[in-house]
Amino acid sequence: MSLTESLTQSRSATDVILSVNNIEVIYDHVILVLKGVSLDVPKGGIVALLGANGAGKTTTLKAISNLLHSERGEVTKGAIVFEGKEVQALSPNDLVRRGCIQVMEGRHCFGHLTIEENLLTGAFTRRDGSAAIKRDIDLVYTYFPRLKERREAMAGYTSGGEQQMCAVGRALMSRPKMILLDEPSMGLAPQIVEEIFEIVKSLNEKEGVSFLLAEQNTNMALRYARYGYILENGRVVMDGEAKSLAENEDVKEFYLGIAEGKRKSFRDGKHYKRRKRWLA
Repeated sequence: MSLTESLTQSRSATDVILSVNNIEVIYDHVILVLKGVSLDVPKGGIVALLGANGAGKTTTLKAISNLLHSERGEVTKGAIVFEGKEVQALSPNDLVRRGCIQVMEGRHCFGHLTIEENLLTGAFTRRDGSAAIKRDIDLVYTYFPRLKERREAMAGYTSGGEQQMCAVGRALMSRPKMILLDEPSMGLAPQIVEEIFEIVKSLNEKEGVSFLLAEQNTNMALRYARYGYILENGRVVMDGEAKSLAENEDVKEFYLGIAEGKRKSFRDGKHYKRRKRWLA
């Protein structure tokens, strides 16, 4: 057992399902993308990972789910601990079997398969038999009744919202303890976004699934998360309870577009360069 694992195991075993400890990520052996990122996700919690496009949110999720190697990236420092065990050396399949799975940005459904066939692909790591898989398909349809209506439709011909539901449902078929959810609101109408987040809330409360949620829609994410981390240029620059972050004047101005109770114009974005008080 490594020193990092030994130090985090007692805490992780009781209240923390995921602990990312001071990781650095490098692409192509030269490009430093993440610089000492640390975060915790409590068991049964929803944690938001916030920041602008290019801040490092997706890279953080891929580092956790061990999907970096396909993009010539690697974790070069630090440790990623899931349920008290270091996991950065595991394959993505092994991590899924342990209970941690990523729903990637852009949904990535198999367009030539039906909705139900897509859901079944989420159970490829399981060895508990067809009856258990059938029960979980029915559970997915309970949370996503629209998918039941569209179960025989080719996924490539369904709406963006239906594909996002399919992607989350497919992740549920692996019986996860934790889901890494990357930009679930991207490209979706506000009403569909709220529906997706309400389902995430239900899955968290009723099934006990923990979520690490990477999202540019800061307002929506902070409504549903209990804690949040803000990334900027590959570093965590602020963290705190979701309510506290939502009320923070800097977060309001730079991420919600509101200053002193009034919505800011994009033309005022130049103030962002001059006023990062948390980086001072």
